[in-house]
Amino acid sequence: MVLGRLKGLLFSTTKFEPTIYRASMSNTSGAPEIATFASGCFWGTEHIFLKYYPPAQNKGILKTTVGYTGGNPLVKNPDYKSVCTGATDHAETVKIEFDPAIVTYDELVEFFYKTHDPTTVNRQGGDTGTQYRSAIFTHGPEQEKVAKRVTEEVQAKHFTPKGKKIVTTIEPAREWWDAEEYHQLYLYKNPNGYQCPTHRLHW
Repeated sequence: MVLGRLKGLLFSTTKFEPTIYRASMSNTSGAPEIATFASGCFWGTEHIFLKYYPPAQNKGILKTTVGYTGGNPLVKNPDYKSVCTGATDHAETVKIEFDPAIVTYDELVEFFYKTHDPTTVNRQGGDTGTQYRSAIFTHGPEQEKVAKRVTEEVQAKHFTPKGKKIVTTIEPAREWWDAEEYHQLYLYKNPNGYQCPTHRLHW
């Protein structure tokens, strides 16, 4: 919820060192790949990916950026306030740069499903609205193929037995807009900040 999320924004006294949340490619001749996910409040999405794939431990994630995508193409430079109204149709999203020699896209897609509830339409926990939808924004046909396959596998293993259906959309990546600076690595800057309760390991 917006009020809960804004609580404490101005009162963090935690010392923050951003360099530990960045890493370099294992092979200097290679290039990072991009994965883009939406799974509710982007503070929690970013936080849980970095918690289990900390760049400082060389687990494959090199850098994360939170931002807005998937919205009305006529809306340029959306900001947090406008996105929260739902009028722009943008999703709160995390863009992940990763080293495919260390972690595969398949693994990241499965982890995405493992760390939120993909069966609720436009909602995660108490956060409701199109900005909180579950979506995978793919970068190219190979990612689309992988995302669809992993979705089918996760559906069959974890949700069909419970009588639930994944509602996550899989769509081509569109124009991206970085969120405001205070949103970047928010829960590392503000450890006591709001975190959606669905951002946890579900299996």
